[in-house]
Amino acid sequence: MRINVLQHTPNEGPGSIQDWAHAHDHEFYVYHPYQFGNLPTANETDLLVVLGGPMSPNDDLPWIKQERVLIRKLLDQHKPIFGACYGAQQIAKTLGYQIGKAPHKEVGWAPVYHQTDAIPGIPDQLTALHWHEEMFQVPDEAQLLFSSDLVKNQGFLLGDNVIGLQFHFEPLIDNVREMAVNDNQYPLDHNDLHQTPQEIIDHGVPAANKQVMFKLLDYITK
Repeated sequence: MRINVLQHTPNEGPGSIQDWAHAHDHEFYVYHPYQFGNLPTANETDLLVVLGGPMSPNDDLPWIKQERVLIRKLLDQHKPIFGACYGAQQIAKTLGYQIGKAPHKEVGWAPVYHQTDAIPGIPDQLTALHWHEEMFQVPDEAQLLFSSDLVKNQGFLLGDNVIGLQFHFEPLIDNVREMAVNDNQYPLDHNDLHQTPQEIIDHGVPAANKQVMFKLLDYITK
């Protein structure tokens, strides 16, 4: 399987998604469209991973629109897609749904609650890393997958091959450090989780997050 990853900022990488790919001996390619403008084709993509970033799907940038063309083709071909944060928003936007300000800005660690039994083996509650102030509308044709205390629309499952999460299960501890030290002003500005960059680092990554990330990827690629 060829996994194509769209990364949108240097400090939000694939984390445990790369570990999953290596554990299954998949080919793993990382694209940086915000810098180089290159995207894979649909025909050379078996799984598309769309990562987070500081931009919005509403931004009027050619490469953001080109990403949605690729996502549309993969949706039509029923290929697996996983989106995190901005990536989940891009999937929803491709399907014609609105992206707008969330009722609360969440930056840091907070619980998320599993909302459907469609994917077996997912705990009812997990602690995820949040790094966002926008959110997606859950597509009518999708199931609500996760919610948090502050923002209901935290994840969706579309069919059996597409998952979008508003938060992050993929970061490993080095990824958390990278996010916190480079984007260190973002948690300090009107953050409804009231966590500092150092507090975010000190929290550590729950072991369950990598396990659940693997389960989600296993589910959409089965």
